[in-house]
Amino acid sequence: MKTSIQRRPCVIVIACALLGACAVGPDYVRPTLAVPATYKEAPATTSGDWKPSAPADEAARGAWWKAFGDADLDALEAQAETANQSLAQAQAQYRQATALVAGARAGLFPTLSANASATRSGRYTGSANGSSNPADNYGLNFVASWEPDLWGRVRRTLEQSRANAQASAALLASARLSVQAELATDYLQLRITDEQKRLLDDTVAAYQRSLQMTQNQYAVGVAARGDVVQAQAQLKSAQAQALDIGIARAQLEHAIAVLVGKPPAEFSIAPRAFALQPPAIPAGVPSHLLERRPDVAVAERQAAAANAAIGIAEAAWFPNLTLSANGGYQSSSLSKWLTAPSRVWSLGPALAATVFDGGARRAQNVQARAAYDAAVANYRQTALAALQNVEDQLVALRIGEQEAVVQAEAVQAAEESLRIAENQYKAGTVSYLNVTSAQNAAYAARRSALSLLGTRLTDSVALVKALGGGWEQDR
Repeated sequence: MKTSIQRRPCVIVIACALLGACAVGPDYVRPTLAVPATYKEAPATTSGDWKPSAPADEAARGAWWKAFGDADLDALEAQAETANQSLAQAQAQYRQATALVAGARAGLFPTLSANASATRSGRYTGSANGSSNPADNYGLNFVASWEPDLWGRVRRTLEQSRANAQASAALLASARLSVQAELATDYLQLRITDEQKRLLDDTVAAYQRSLQMTQNQYAVGVAARGDVVQAQAQLKSAQAQALDIGIARAQLEHAIAVLVGKPPAEFSIAPRAFALQPPAIPAGVPSHLLERRPDVAVAERQAAAANAAIGIAEAAWFPNLTLSANGGYQSSSLSKWLTAPSRVWSLGPALAATVFDGGARRAQNVQARAAYDAAVANYRQTALAALQNVEDQLVALRIGEQEAVVQAEAVQAAEESLRIAENQYKAGTVSYLNVTSAQNAAYAARRSALSLLGTRLTDSVALVKALGGGWEQDR
């Protein structure tokens, strides 16, 4: 009989362990996505090999900006990695999320606490003696408790915390990619602005020569006074534009300073020669897009967390079992405190269940399932938006390249037209209005070519961001 009694705790523990293998609620299955085999705007040589697979937002993206071949940009990106405050905030939030995972995991284990006390108590009588029969009490207690995860509530909570931590990691990757892309875009635009300033300076110098030529012809009676005034107006307009472009450059420089974690007053980028062209970027395939894009990974992990929340809500329908043990010493005498006769102990289970809650648990379950449906819809919508984003950038780059060829021909034609107009004006066969029109057309064509180059460069960065990172990766 005694042996049977001694075995009962073991039987209880084994039964609890078996019950602990049960976890209510649906197991997570990644939602399916309906995507095309290839990009609509991709070159004909691009093959599609879509496969539904796990997000790979944690994969190394590499220094994709090195494809632009600019040492200054490389240095700025390195500074942003260590000094950008938005990135530092995202890193801190990720550490918070991982700490929550550790906290959720702790719920799987027993807790042990200890306390020691020494008190003297009595009843106040109001007499001259003050208190009657004061007593001492010394206590030393150890308490152990464990709530077996019978229905998987703790495991579903841990599952939810892990999914949220993975979503936080994807947000960190998204923040890093956004900072890198924004920095590259601002830097490339700053260099284009420098080229536009150089173009305006060259244009001002050309207009000054034209003004001098017109003044010389006016002095010998060949040109009219109106030609001189027209040349002066044209020159002043170009000079005003050259001053105005300084605003855009300064603001871009300020934005870059903040991105690399420096006050604008302590940061500057010197103008220099610029001859960059958009790098050749392979478009990749939709599978790599959905695996690499952090925002898609965030949405997918949020769906996983929402699925775990269903299990947590369903576990609330079942009773909670708590196993507790208490042992220690209790004595009214300090000399006999830590002796065998002063030992006390208690051991036993406790079962608790909610009998009536007015429908609160049912409402929580409905809410959890609706939240999961919303998360799945958000995941699919995010993936569709990602595909659209890539398609937009692909068509922009493809047509932009074609436009650049036509614009280069327009520049050549405008420069030839200007050369002819200047020769005709020197020969006296046309008025100065022909020259100014040709000069304005030539300047507009050159500036359009520069603006188009800037657009193509920033579109290249946008495509990198749309693909979720660098394009040089293992296939």
